Amino acid sequence: MTTGRDGLRVVAIADADSFVKWAASLLGGVPGIRSHLLLVRTPLTASVEQQRTALAGTGMLPEQVTRVRFAETLAWLEGQRPDVVLLAGRGPFVRLLGRVIDALSHRPVTISGLPGMAIPAQRGALDYRRHTDLLIVHSHREARAFEELGHRIGVQLPTALATLPFAKRRQRMLRPEHIRVDAASGGRNAVAVAERPAILTPVRPPATDIVFAAQALVPVGLDERAEIAAMLVRAAEADPTRRIVVKLRSRPGESETHLERSPYAELLPTRRPDNLVFSYESMASALDSAAGLVTVSSTAAIEATALGIPVIALDSFGVSKSLLNTVFVGSGLLGGRSEVVAGRFRHPHPDWLRDNYFHPEAESTWWDRVEQLVALRRAGALPPKRVPAARGGTMHDAWHRASVLGAEDRSLQGGLALALGAPATAALAAVRRRRQPAEGGTWSDASTDFTLEPNPFHDSIRR
Repeated sequence: MTTGRDGLRVVAIADADSFVKWAASLLGGVPGIRSHLLLVRTPLTASVEQQRTALAGTGMLPEQVTRVRFAETLAWLEGQRPDVVLLAGRGPFVRLLGRVIDALSHRPVTISGLPGMAIPAQRGALDYRRHTDLLIVHSHREARAFEELGHRIGVQLPTALATLPFAKRRQRMLRPEHIRVDAASGGRNAVAVAERPAILTPVRPPATDIVFAAQALVPVGLDERAEIAAMLVRAAEADPTRRIVVKLRSRPGESETHLERSPYAELLPTRRPDNLVFSYESMASALDSAAGLVTVSSTAAIEATALGIPVIALDSFGVSKSLLNTVFVGSGLLGGRSEVVAGRFRHPHPDWLRDNYFHPEAESTWWDRVEQLVALRRAGALPPKRVPAARGGTMHDAWHRASVLGAEDRSLQGGLALALGAPATAALAAVRRRRQPAEGGTWSDASTDFTLEPNPFHDSIRR
């Protein structure tokens, strides 16, 4: 761990690339702590190259990262005795590591969160993290959504507000009261930009790239993803002087947080315009030369907004919770494929900003809450929230461990549990889907920011 005698010892435990980036960025914004990142090997664990990309710009150094097998985690934590542990992974990973925390002789404060926009608040996201001491959210809207969801399902988990770390570094650049979007300047395919008062000093060099932030989960359908691929080709052909950059999270052979069933690298034609390119660098690097960003619902839209880069959040396939884009309703960012091709990008409406990720920094009090919890734990006034024993006993525990760890779990019991449990859980999931309301239940309810039924993505953690 890093040097320093007085700062709290804070360890983030993560595996997948998006959680590595989020955890490192979140802790990188807290001065005076002794931080470390523990990467546990699972099928989703970031590669060395993904780790390098994820850590870029966070302030966390390679020597602050340790890679371990799951079986080594308990001993490592016992040796380090952290004051705070940030559990940064998908829900089953958080629950599995929660059992490790329960076995420690020295109980740290445990915190958790999601690595980007979290609207709608999903039942599983809250339920899997219910045994941590604090849930980090990134907007006032998220705080309300998770509080309402908690009331509905009987989960009481305190939340604390943090500025989304990918936006925090550059939030000073955003002056909502001054934003005015004019018509596209220059040629017919030029990118629309926001004019700002002349007294402001330019903060970005001239840029021309259009960056597409690809997502594994949305849209789900092959036809819809093929339409996006075709849009990117048309955008490249419409103006050969600008690059269309397809920003991908993983190289061939690498894993990422969510399972991508129809990769854009396979959907785009082999013979494509020279100015249609792929990028595996960090989003921050890709945005350095971006004049506009397009996505369905990636958190990259917030990162671009923080840089003053205009955005289009695609609504060509609708606006729904299943597309994860209801957060953009009222933002002014929603637009169609033809607008992408024409370069008609835009900035968000000022009234949308404060409730959605651009609240004043003074309202981000998450670290104050963490310090309060540490003081309570040291005083013996914060009871541990232990993960209860699984209802299925040791076999259920073995199935859960093997599901998260994959080939890293070499136990006979894990292999047997997975062999028996995988078809059983698939059958159970099918039954649950048949029982869901025909109209989609809370996933189709536009009046709320939470969902109760299982998500529609078929995104098993097992790989």
